[in-house]
Amino acid sequence: MSALVVDVNDPVTGHIISTTIGGKNGEPKQTISYMAERVVGTGSFGIVFQAKCLETGETVAIKKVLQDRRYKNRELQLMRVLDHPNVISLKHCFFSTTTKNELFLNLVMEYVPESMYRVLKHYSSANQRMPLIYVKLYTYQIFRGLAYLHSVVGVCHRDLKPQNVLVDPLTHQVKICDFGSAKVLVS
Repeated sequence: MSALVVDVNDPVTGHIISTTIGGKNGEPKQTISYMAERVVGTGSFGIVFQAKCLETGETVAIKKVLQDRRYKNRELQLMRVLDHPNVISLKHCFFSTTTKNELFLNLVMEYVPESMYRVLKHYSSANQRMPLIYVKLYTYQIFRGLAYLHSVVGVCHRDLKPQNVLVDPLTHQVKICDFGSAKVLVS
């Protein structure tokens, strides 16, 4: 997974972002293009948008964060080693620049359509309780993901909240996301 610099305008809905992946260890280079479809999250970190890969039709999430050229991105370094069913997975990454010469890191991740925040809000606005089976299922998966992060990878998330727990409404699979505040635990 190599990170390349791509000159693009600020990605908003309707823009196409193209990047090249591969080319290391004998891998063939491959150009991948994404159509930015809609913004799914914003914050002090930057922006997350839903995009569609034009070559495969796959829907992905792209997190675009302003990169300080003096430092390596800790979130990227961490996400490269994460591999668990209850933790969001990184597909690849690339850098982009703006006309103001700002450097942005773009993390291309699997797309999960809902957040725990929105699921909880749905039940609350309907004046209902979440079914106990879902509470148990979601709690188990969150703890499984946390156990992996803490004991296998040795990482503390430091920003676990309903907005950073994603839920697939069809499979009820839960994934922990947003490792922008995460730190490696010192033993």
